[in-house]
Amino acid sequence: MYIHVGNNKTIREKDVIGIFDFDNATLSEITRRYLTANQRSGLIETANNELPKSFVLYFSPKDGFYKICFSSLSSSALKGR
Repeated sequence: MYIHVGNNKTIREKDVIGIFDFDNATLSEITRRYLTANQRSGLIETANNELPKSFVLYFSPKDGFYKICFSSLSSSALKGR
């Protein structure tokens, strides 16, 4: 199965590690440092150009890396998919 995260971006369900609420997760300094490090490494993608409400941590078998995808959909909406 696939999870649609916005703008025709889909992620295989078995590759998803976690779905996180952007506002709550970024309160932690550790999470902010992790996101910054991944952004510098080019491992962050966006499903669209709107402000993110959530992000999905997933494994990309094609690249062999853990990646992050920002989504304008809420974490509860993504979990329901």
